[in-house]
Amino acid sequence: MTMKLILPALACTALVALASSVPVTAQQAAMTFFITSSGSGKGADLGGLAGADGRCAQLAQAAGSSGKTWRAYLSTQGAGAVNARDRIGNGPWQNSKGAVVAKSVDDLHGDSNNLTKQTALNEKGEVINGRGDTPNRHDILTGSTPDGRSIAGDADRTCGNWTKSSGAGAAMLGHSDRTGLDESAPAKSWNSSHPSRGPQATPTEGCGQDALKGTGGDGLFYCFAIN
Repeated sequence: MTMKLILPALACTALVALASSVPVTAQQAAMTFFITSSGSGKGADLGGLAGADGRCAQLAQAAGSSGKTWRAYLSTQGAGAVNARDRIGNGPWQNSKGAVVAKSVDDLHGDSNNLTKQTALNEKGEVINGRGDTPNRHDILTGSTPDGRSIAGDADRTCGNWTKSSGAGAAMLGHSDRTGLDESAPAKSWNSSHPSRGPQATPTEGCGQDALKGTGGDGLFYCFAIN
């Protein structure tokens, strides 16, 4: 009698577990935006744009999203500079839970986008630690101005176009939780809050993994599907 009761109960438990996993898988398959759950492990050295794009594709596929072309939201500087906004497609984009974060490129860079701590999720559907969490990981690599373009001038704001993990250089960062030290526009910017910096002894060396962690980051970046 006991066995007869246990077997149906186990079957029901298995069915419930299976059913609860289906919507998540379907949403992740439809995902067109995420923050990387981890970086390269080499600070801002992502292997250039190609390496960063490849990392986006790798993480998306591991999460169950295939058949899409992924681009990292990163600008470059110097000759042939690339604007992040020009390489991510036209939108709309949705996260791994199905929430639309922006309807178009202009919407993404406007005041009405839906990027918040609760919607700027990684490819696994997890919230990225922000200000007040331990560790804080809200500094996201972008190398971009608030409107998603390359930063002019001689100051390195892309860590050698995403190839440096040491030496002089910095990366422009955004705050994924839209929260900073004050209520200013840069503090609340998802893509252009402040440049990275090195430790007190070498403040101009802001491209290494420890330097990024020191200001509240972890070498993470945004990924968008262009199709």
